[in-house]
Amino acid sequence: MTPSVLFVCLGNICRSPLAEAAFRAEAQRVRLDVEIDSAGTGGWHAGDPPDRRAQATALRHGIDISGYRGRQVTTADFRRFTHIVALDEQNLRDLKKLKPADATASLSLMLDHAPGREGQAVADPYYGDDAGFETTLADVSAGAVGLVQALRARVA
Repeated sequence: MTPSVLFVCLGNICRSPLAEAAFRAEAQRVRLDVEIDSAGTGGWHAGDPPDRRAQATALRHGIDISGYRGRQVTTADFRRFTHIVALDEQNLRDLKKLKPADATASLSLMLDHAPGREGQAVADPYYGDDAGFETTLADVSAGAVGLVQALRARVA
């Protein structure tokens, strides 16, 4: 079975698009066949591109996320994806409340996949400066490496 991963934050314009991009880059680097998307627990930014600062940060690292569009997580996502990865504890709690009884996706925090960072949140850079977006990208990249390694070991 091909793994599939959905990254979830609050609005789907900062952290989860950066997580999607970092995971996509790492999966491509190691040639892991995986379906990847991102969403928000809130729907305020549905249809919107990622925050301009998130786009600029990704571009500085050679990744173009300008074509990504925000969307809200749905109950169908819990059956469509094998893994749903929250960027912080509040979004994980919200996902647990949304999770239908017939869900097949496993839930985790992004930094649960980064050794030594288990249980930690990826800080929300929205109200800060550009440096916060660099920190967010570094955090989600660390989680992406660990998650790709774990998924690759399962499908090998």
